[in-house]
Amino acid sequence: MIQPWPLRGSRLLGDFRIFRLRSDLKQSPRTGQPHEFIILESAPWVNVIAVTSDDQLVMIEQYRHGTNTVELEIPGGLMDATDASPIVAGERELREETGYAGERAEVLGQIHPNPAIQNNTCYTVWVHDCRRQYPVDWDQGEDLATRLIPVADLAGLVADGKIRHALVAVALYYFDLRRRQ
Repeated sequence: MIQPWPLRGSRLLGDFRIFRLRSDLKQSPRTGQPHEFIILESAPWVNVIAVTSDDQLVMIEQYRHGTNTVELEIPGGLMDATDASPIVAGERELREETGYAGERAEVLGQIHPNPAIQNNTCYTVWVHDCRRQYPVDWDQGEDLATRLIPVADLAGLVADGKIRHALVAVALYYFDLRRRQ
């Protein structure tokens, strides 16, 4: 039976604003040997499925520095320490990035983005009956364009490689599963 590996030591390697890097020394329960593991610590993340009353998904285009590409994504970001829940964080991110807000929201699911090296959770929040109600309030490092995409087009956009962000694809899968129920 697979067992957790006991922690024998941990040290901070660096603090980089949106994540911290640490080294954990853990002991294999099978061999008894110690091994070093590098862990990215991050606050929880939230992704937002924001749907208008006429069945359009509120999406954003933004430049992504890691891949040097412009990506079609859903609104989202880090949960702030002041966010009381993933729903509050999702509604805040949606409002800040697009100016949209909705009538009600619910958590569709949660995943671990990369449990091999990351310690955080990413929540998917569905906000119903959205409409533009506020001016955008972007972070200094954001440059976004809001796009309304028919929900019926989403599967084709993923299949055609127009939506390439893995966490966005997972959020869309949660959305698709809920709509099939």
